[in-house]
Amino acid sequence: MQFLIQGTFMKKYLLITFSLFCFYSCTDAKKAKVAGFGSEFQIEMINCDGSVAKTWISSGKVSSEKDSDGYYFMEKETGKLIEVTGRLIITKL
Repeated sequence: MQFLIQGTFMKKYLLITFSLFCFYSCTDAKKAKVAGFGSEFQIEMINCDGSVAKTWISSGKVSSEKDSDGYYFMEKETGKLIEVTGRLIITKL
């Protein structure tokens, strides 16, 4: 019986240790990306000369599809889906 109690304790201990290791091994960027759901972002499209051509505020997370150079998001002001590609600056507000 004592072995069973120790085994259960050891499983919980290993699970907690593994979970903490996974959490702390993530980079700050990965943690921020996960925490970005529900946050507003400012998306700026940049001209070739470095000036800002257009600015949007998203109503939530800015996403990108796999193997794509573009991004998509819901614009806060209009509620429309916006898809953009090019030189962009994306800032969490």
